[in-house]
Amino acid sequence: MKVNGTHFRSLWWDFEQDALQIIDQRWLPHDFRIQQVNSLQDFADAIFEMRVRGAPLIGATAAYGMAVAMRLDPSDAAMDQAWSFLNATRPTAINLRWALDRCRTHLRPLDAEARAAAALSLAHEIADEDVEINRQIGVHGLELIRQIAKSKPAGEPVRLLTHCNAGWLATVDWGTATSPMYHAHEADIPIHVWVDETRPRNQGALTSWELNSHGISHSYITDNAGGHLMQHGQVDLVITGTDRTTRRGDVCNKIGTYLKALAAKDNDVPFYVALPSPTIDWTVSDGVAEIPIEERDEREITHVQGKTEEGTIGVVQVTPDGTPGGNPAFDVTPNRLVTGLITERGICAASEAGLAGLFPDMAAARPA
Repeated sequence: MKVNGTHFRSLWWDFEQDALQIIDQRWLPHDFRIQQVNSLQDFADAIFEMRVRGAPLIGATAAYGMAVAMRLDPSDAAMDQAWSFLNATRPTAINLRWALDRCRTHLRPLDAEARAAAALSLAHEIADEDVEINRQIGVHGLELIRQIAKSKPAGEPVRLLTHCNAGWLATVDWGTATSPMYHAHEADIPIHVWVDETRPRNQGALTSWELNSHGISHSYITDNAGGHLMQHGQVDLVITGTDRTTRRGDVCNKIGTYLKALAAKDNDVPFYVALPSPTIDWTVSDGVAEIPIEERDEREITHVQGKTEEGTIGVVQVTPDGTPGGNPAFDVTPNRLVTGLITERGICAASEAGLAGLFPDMAAARPA
């Protein structure tokens, strides 16, 4: 998507440098920095420290990490070690393991001398696939927005609410929850987006930065404002992303998503989840019981990074000295609260039958 009028992906292979380049998202929305990622340790740090973040982008980054590892040592032992090292960085988003499994399955039968080139080619393929998947999510999600727009007076915007950043920064391009918004904007359908701040880390600011770059009307709101807006008829549609979705349609996403779903249910507001198929965990049924929830550093709660009035980027403490912070990074929204899942193959019910109907090949291939 666009940064100051120039198209960027959130990561890309620099053929001149023969290395991966990423947008270091720790500095956004105040400073746009590009970083080259070289060693396997660099890749692990980029994922763990959230220089890259978002389930699809984590998966693509890990695939490039495997490619770099195969350049250094293409042996089976090195491949397994790289798999384990990268897989341990973040436990909740399933795309990480999905990409690593895909790489290892593809590379294992190959001769050692062929693995480096094959791994890099596969990483390019995974990145390009992600772009197309998210574009198609936007095509299908656009129809939901178009139908709401038809019921409104001419010129009145469709009012959407989103949580966290499920934008192009969380994917290779387009985003998941934002893709329908970008498609609606390109189709000249007036929209206004309520952007949750999404503490900790205030990742809603990334969504605001994206939308602002594309001239899309939006407002940045506190996490607790969404229910109020729904009660007063100010939200037509909620669209969030997902870091892992079970085969029956339970959705694991950034902490606070569950509360938005409850408010949407109470106010008869449609609650949709933009779901790329690699984010489906076909091995898991009960999301609340089975999905591991990442616990992150309490400093993300007790401190906030921002821009001072002097224009410098700094960190301030917002809690009293000695107060500990609890930081579960995700929660699970049960399928009963999800109106539907927007996938690259279409929209389905948040149920095992709904997902299997769109993805019969994947459902049939899941482990018993």
